Amino acid sequence: MSSPDAGHPPSTVADADRRTMVLESAMATFARFGYRKTSMEEVARAAHISRPGLYFLFSSKETLFRAAVTQALDRDITAVERVLADSGRPLSERLVEAFDHWAGRYIGPLARDVATVIEGNPGILGEIVETAPRRFEELITDAIAVESGREAARPVAQTMISASIGLKHQVASRESYLERLAVAIGLLVR
Repeated sequence: MSSPDAGHPPSTVADADRRTMVLESAMATFARFGYRKTSMEEVARAAHISRPGLYFLFSSKETLFRAAVTQALDRDITAVERVLADSGRPLSERLVEAFDHWAGRYIGPLARDVATVIEGNPGILGEIVETAPRRFEELITDAIAVESGREAARPVAQTMISASIGLKHQVASRESYLERLAVAIGLLVR
């Protein structure tokens, strides 16, 4: 999902680790201040890197933002794939955990800001704002299809996603989100 303009490619494991850490710091900084109010200086300070060092890794704030969101979404999708592949566990349990990886960590005061920053800047992000949610829906649909059949799986998956989106805006904590989502999934998957 990474684009060629996501910055300079890391050349070593240490460079990749540093890049990952910078992107995590950037995401936290964007969540705290919003995209427009975040400066490269603030991100550099949060990442414990010089501003020229940050510009060496990412040529602009837009490129940095796109890379930070892409990294977060890629990590979320990878976690969802891993959880859903564990067929030794009940489907409803795997679905709740998959939704937790996808949306659960974006519940609460600071986490809500992350989602707002992502949702509020789709033009900057490009196709990732469409491809990642579409991939998530495919993964949920495929997991349900194993037990329910393909035809029934898509509307059930879409209903779960709608319930998740609604819950994100109604609850104040990740725990409440997961409790209520488990009820919704229990009603949809038997």
